[in-house]
Amino acid sequence: MFDMFSDLLEVPWVQALLTLVLSIVGAYLLRRLIVRVLAKLAGRTATNLDDIVVAALERPIFYSIILGGIAYSLDLLDPSPRIDRISSASLQTLAIIVWTGAIIRIGTAVLQTMSYHAKPNSVVQARTLPFFVILTKLIVVGTSIYMGMLAWKTDITAWLASAGIVGIAVGFAAKDSLANFFAGIFIIADAPYKLGDFIQFDDGLRGRVTHIGIRSTRILTRDDIEINIPNSIIGNAKIVNETGGPYAKERVAIPVSVAYGSDVDQVREVLLTTPLGITYVCEHPEPIVFFQNFGASGLEFEVLCWIEDPAYQENVISDVNFRIYKALARAGIEIPYSKHDVYIKSFPELEPLAPVPPPSWVERLRARSEELEAAEEATTEETSAGEEVAALVAGAPVKVEGAGAGAGAGAGDDAGKPSPLSNFFRRPLRRRGPKPT
Repeated sequence: MFDMFSDLLEVPWVQALLTLVLSIVGAYLLRRLIVRVLAKLAGRTATNLDDIVVAALERPIFYSIILGGIAYSLDLLDPSPRIDRISSASLQTLAIIVWTGAIIRIGTAVLQTMSYHAKPNSVVQARTLPFFVILTKLIVVGTSIYMGMLAWKTDITAWLASAGIVGIAVGFAAKDSLANFFAGIFIIADAPYKLGDFIQFDDGLRGRVTHIGIRSTRILTRDDIEINIPNSIIGNAKIVNETGGPYAKERVAIPVSVAYGSDVDQVREVLLTTPLGITYVCEHPEPIVFFQNFGASGLEFEVLCWIEDPAYQENVISDVNFRIYKALARAGIEIPYSKHDVYIKSFPELEPLAPVPPPSWVERLRARSEELEAAEEATTEETSAGEEVAALVAGAPVKVEGAGAGAGAGAGDDAGKPSPLSNFFRRPLRRRGPKPT
């Protein structure tokens, strides 16, 4: 039995399989040891740097043991030179990738700890931290790329020889990215703001700086919206750092206008009490009131008070305005408003408008109306003439206009005029019925 097991161990693929299994088991046991022992020891210290280091090394060590077991197993199988070269280079590349992430994480944690405990003359501070983090990432990534090329036995001389041409091509193709990159370096070196500062742009955008990267800067506004701004735009913009200076405090000004005739001493006393007791308003320095000028509608004052954080500027201004309005109303002080009286001296003489010719349809309607009136008059004349003829046939006297008293005179005057009856007989007969075609 023992001899059979010994003979089985002499088989290459069995040795490779056993080596792979042992490497996985060893990696798992070592990982549990790191988690249970080293993590507990690191948790007892005052700083969290060792906790970050232990957590960052846990995964690379686990995968490195497994990759080493795979490489040893492949050597036991005695593969061809081509397969051996490709497998070895692939395993080395995977190991480089795993350790690159761990080294970047550890380096960033070390730099953050150094900036947190930095002194005024230290090189690594809060404002220079992004620069060193970016520099660390570039160095680690560049070294990893170089080691990966060595693992694949790539000649770097040809790459270095063509670096000039590639650099020109990349410069034209990625000019915006390069502009953002160099602007980010200048921002970090000049340090107009740092992480955690509350800044305001010339277009009114306000927010807190949450990240300063190679390409852009992230701003978190009061609306809990994160805005990503390219560094090239920030480098050419006017920026107001409201957190800058020796203290994070900021003084805010609230303009107030009262009516002419108000007691200015009473106004000052009333306004001085309005900011007191409001959240985020500092007790020292105390609020002050300035009489600014004589405005067009009233006396213009200004209440100035200090707040603990620039992020609460809108809240403080709103609360102070509420109190100012109520305090002035209780004190009987009038708040003026813009009022204008307009007097019209005279109206300019206006030229009469030229008559506008009516549209064509109005002309057609008017002509049709005249035709209808003429037809109605003709029908009336025919009706009256017919009545006269009927009376004449019946033997009734026909009333002639102008007869009666003074008939002699009237008869002489109307002798030459034709009577309606004569006009009726003289008129040509109308053919009733449809018109001939």
